[in-house]
Formats: sequence, C-alpha cells, structure tokens
Amino acid sequence: MSRLLAGVDEVGRGPLVGDVVTAAVILDPNQPIAGLADSKKLSEKKRVVLAAEIKQKALVWSIGRASPKEIDELNILHATMLAMTRAVEGLVIQPEHVMVDGNRCPPWSYSSEAIVKGDGLIAEISAASIIAKVTRDQEMLDLDTRYPEYGFAKHKGYPTAFHLAKLLELGPLPEYRMSFKPVQRSLAARHGQLAGA
Repeated sequence: MSRLLAGVDEVGRGPLVGDVVTAAVILDPNQPIAGLADSKKLSEKKRVVLAAEIKQKALVWSIGRASPKEIDELNILHATMLAMTRAVEGLVIQPEHVMVDGNRCPPWSYSSEAIVKGDGLIAEISAASIIAKVTRDQEMLDLDTRYPEYGFAKHKGYPTAFHLAKLLELGPLPEYRMSFKPVQRSLAARHGQLAGA
C-alpha cells in the first residue's frame, strides 16, 4: 500500500497585486499523467490542458490562498505559509506526508519535507504548481477584463517596467498589496502630485 503523498506549491509571491495562490495535490498512482513539469517551463496552453487533466485524475486537490490584506498584515512569507496550510487542510483526503516546493514548510502538524526545486523533481509538486499557476493566471485575466488599462493579462501582476509605469500613472487598485515597495512608491508619488496640484 503506497503512502498518501501530497505535493504543495505556491504561485504569486513576487507580484504586486492579487492573492498568493497555493495548491495541494494527491495523485492517483493508477492514473498517471504525462508531461508533468515545473509550471514555469510549460507553455500557457500546455498548463491549461494539464490542469484540467490533474483535476480529473488526481485522488484529490485543493486550492489555498492568502489575500492582499493578509499579505500586508503578515508579510509575504507568512501569508504564503498560511495559504499552503489552507490548501492541505482543504484536501478531503488527508495526506500521510506532504512535500513542499522550496526550502521551508509551514509550522503545521503534518509529516512533511521541503524540497528545493521540487516542482521539477516530484510529480505531486509539479501538479500543484500547474494548478496554482493556472488558477492565479485566470484571476489576473479576470482583473484585466475589469481594468484593461493596467495590462494584467500581459504581466500577471509582476513588476515589469510597463506595470510600474502604469501603477505610477493610475495608482493602485484595492487588489494591490499596499505593503510592497513599488506600490508604496506610487502612493507617495501620487500623494506628492496631489499635494502639489
């Protein structure tokens, strides 16, 4: 009898806007999925196809998240750990062991290990990284529909030169992480402009 192993990964620590999104996945050993890899190394099209297959074939999967408000209150590291905990707690079958991508595990009671570059080494973590990435990217596309002038579909919230210029020009939306330095800079600059107006 194989152990119930869950893989956990996060997406969205670097962006200036939106939730940090995590996923936990327990794969079914009787339903192998071809092509699992680090989500960053796959094309967007391939990720979307694989995410649907993972959701269909995995024994169980779950999404966890922490909001911009929680990120601002806790800091991004602690918010990520909280989101990972929520993802594992959301699994309807609880794992016997959890493998987390990266160099640390949340402070939880699960038997667990952190695996550096695990998203390219462990199928369960690859599956989690794909689901988390597709989920967060879709949320950025939804945000882009509501606020097309910010270009979220292109940069997915990451601090590209284009994004930083738009942030400075338009100011942050409620979905931004106000504690992040580029967001604070844009607020300070806009405040200065308004004061000088």
